[in-house]
Amino acid sequence: MNGRSQTGKIVVVFGGTGFLGRRAVRHLRRHEFPVRVASRHPDRGRELFGSDDSQIESIEVNIHSEPSIARAVAGAYGVVNAVSLYVERGRATFHSVHVEAAHRIAAQAQQAEVKRLVHISGIGSDATSSSLYIRKRGEGESAVRAAFAGATVVRPAVMFGPDDTFITAIITLLRRFPVYPMFGQGLTRLQPAYVEDVGEAIAQVLQGSATGATFECGGPRVYSYKELVRALARAAGVKPILLPVPFAAWHALSRILAILPSPPITRHQVALMQVDNMQSPEMPGFERLGISPHAVEEIVQTMLRGH
Repeated sequence: MNGRSQTGKIVVVFGGTGFLGRRAVRHLRRHEFPVRVASRHPDRGRELFGSDDSQIESIEVNIHSEPSIARAVAGAYGVVNAVSLYVERGRATFHSVHVEAAHRIAAQAQQAEVKRLVHISGIGSDATSSSLYIRKRGEGESAVRAAFAGATVVRPAVMFGPDDTFITAIITLLRRFPVYPMFGQGLTRLQPAYVEDVGEAIAQVLQGSATGATFECGGPRVYSYKELVRALARAAGVKPILLPVPFAAWHALSRILAILPSPPITRHQVALMQVDNMQSPEMPGFERLGISPHAVEEIVQTMLRGH
């Protein structure tokens, strides 16, 4: 605990049962913030956090409904928008979630006179990008700032941790097959961030006094994709053949797999793998928040034990 009382400073975490959201909830509680977990499935929130902590409340929210959001943010000190979408399905599009819903949450927070808003985006978000996903993330940041001028934006690099969809998937493939197909030549640069470090960054932002900043949260090391795969192979005790596969082939495969209800890879994920995912040296990050980020090698053994 931080020794500083946050009594009555309720923080609403939209997407609080998700990969990052549930970590944010736990770190906020460690800093003694009462937390309202707002998600589509409040039962999941109660399963995740139990009923022992009276300072965690799980509520149902529809991010496409202003009245639903208004009820969720009523009386709150802070709001965290950790809602994310990686595969478009029906009405759940990148625009509806990352732009429209993000703006709706920010506008309702402003109307409710919420003091602090933290919007979770991603490193590389760019409203001018040719990638639809990256473009909508960038447009979402602008929409949030238009509705809530003092919003703080947190842009994590690609995140890893137990039950992630990134490193866990790589390890599964490395253990299952002797040949590992790489994205292109494996030269894309990545700076993976441990999800618990990002959860702590959110809590530190809400505890601090500054507003309106943008934090880019990358881990302590930059890898090429090939270097990262090799490091994970060493940790897993396997020696795969790394096979370069041209991005054109990945795009073709993703178009074929798009007919599946839950495709293992999408064209947006392929597009993301063509862009370096690193913290800009000009942007504040973990260090500004007093956090020493964990390296992949520090965490991967724990992940392997549970895998």
